[in-house]
Amino acid sequence: MSYLNESLKIDILMMIGYGDRARTQCEVVRLFRETHPDLPPLNQGTICKIEAQYREMGHVRKVPSKRQAVVDDDTKLNLLLALEENPITPARQLARDNVK
Repeated sequence: MSYLNESLKIDILMMIGYGDRARTQCEVVRLFRETHPDLPPLNQGTICKIEAQYREMGHVRKVPSKRQAVVDDDTKLNLLLALEENPITPARQLARDNVK
C-alpha cells in the first residue's frame, strides 16, 4: 500500500461513491485495475482501510506514527533524584526543569 499516494487514495474514495451510487469493494478493485493497469492490484482490505481512515479522520493523508521520547541516562538520573527529593513534584515541572 506504500505506492498509494494521496491522489490515488482520493481516486479510490471517488470510485466508492456515496449514497445509493456506492460501489462494493469488489467493484472498486475491478475498476481500479482497469483505471491503473500499471500499478499493483489492490485488495479489499486496502480499500476498507482507506475508507475507514476517511470516515474516522476526514482525510487520507499519511499520519505520522507516535514515537517514544528518547531520554539519555543523565536525564533519567536527574529525574529520579528530583523525585527522591520531592515526590509530589508535578510531571510538567520535572519536564521543564530537565529539558536540555
